Amino acid sequence: MCRSLVLLPASVLAMFSPVLHAADWPQWGGPQRDIVWRESGIIDRFPNDGLLPRMWSTPIAEGYSGPAVANGRVFITDYERNRATERVFCLDAEDGHVLWKYPYPARYDISYPNGPRATPLVDNDRVYTLGAVGNLICLKTNSGTLVWKKDFTKDFGTTMPTWGTAAAPLIDGDQLIALVGGKNNSLVVSLDKRTGRELWRSLDDPGIGYCPPVIHEFGGVRQLIVWHPSAVSSISPSDGTPIWEIPFPVRFGLSVPMPRRVGNRLFVTAFFNGPLMIKVADDGRSAEIEWRGRGESEKKTDGLHSIMPTPWVTETHIYGVCSYGQLRCLNVHDGTRIWETFAATGNGRWWNAFLIPQGNRFFLHNEQGDLIIARLTPDGYDEISRAKLVEPTRQVKRRMTIWSHPAFAMQSVFARNDNEIVRVDLSAK
Repeated sequence: MCRSLVLLPASVLAMFSPVLHAADWPQWGGPQRDIVWRESGIIDRFPNDGLLPRMWSTPIAEGYSGPAVANGRVFITDYERNRATERVFCLDAEDGHVLWKYPYPARYDISYPNGPRATPLVDNDRVYTLGAVGNLICLKTNSGTLVWKKDFTKDFGTTMPTWGTAAAPLIDGDQLIALVGGKNNSLVVSLDKRTGRELWRSLDDPGIGYCPPVIHEFGGVRQLIVWHPSAVSSISPSDGTPIWEIPFPVRFGLSVPMPRRVGNRLFVTAFFNGPLMIKVADDGRSAEIEWRGRGESEKKTDGLHSIMPTPWVTETHIYGVCSYGQLRCLNVHDGTRIWETFAATGNGRWWNAFLIPQGNRFFLHNEQGDLIIARLTPDGYDEISRAKLVEPTRQVKRRMTIWSHPAFAMQSVFARNDNEIVRVDLSAK
């Protein structure tokens, strides 16, 4: 199933991927920013007793951000509420001990004030982090020394989104690209990754949204895809010049799951608005809507209405978690639902699970802290094995949850809740 995803050539990926080591997970979505785990030698199923083999556990405070793993180190951010302080941690990947930490003041005035959202980004000897209220920071990976920093509110006039800043930045060559949402055409801002100097800015939408930007190639044209609260926009990653745009106003600014490319199409899914399939022209210079689903009506949905998890899209089918916990399979050509199940999640608003392809199967991490191995095919959901990875620590709608995306690296899974970050060995013995 994984083979049906259309991937960019290695020569193109090398231009913008921070690290291309299969054993690392250096940014949101892994080495190729596509949320695919490409390591081999991974276990077929979990131990019969359901106890996962932890290598270590390190105490941290609350936060939504997932970890990044690169060059034998783990990077994670958290929030000390009583001190109004965000922190960046660097841990030794082998034993979990803290190598350094970098604290800085961050006073929250956002909904769900439980810590940073964005996964750190590691690029060679530097790590970049984005806090929940727009603190973009560049640190030396070996020491935690500050190289440069930006404050979105002070430097760009950003108005904080309801749920804070969450769109993980990306590296493209010598530039770092971030969704800022400030004044004067600065929804997207490119900075010199070495100095923080502004290179260019593009688009005007103060809403920002929460969706990580991603680079794809259509018709031989490299394009920075930005899904923001008013549209899905394609711009040149070299200078921010607009290429095409599809209006798609979403309720409450909830542009969250990363767009998925398959062939010359691009798929997005919104919690209230539902799914949208975009077809890009052969020359890559224009686009149109191929099909779209209906919006949420009386708590009923027809297609895929994801709140957080990025779906998996193949040349024939779409797999993802809908707004009330339904893991669904859709026909990629028209959005028709093939099947649905609550087996991997639960039945209730905002229930979710992250989907990570690995070989011919998936690892799913649900909000109850379960790690599941399953096969997803047009015939249905086939669960192979399940175990508890971390305990859910935050109460949402009368249930305990954990909404942080794990990292899969070094034949292990790295995951966090509001009390600890752990490494679990998943290598086949």
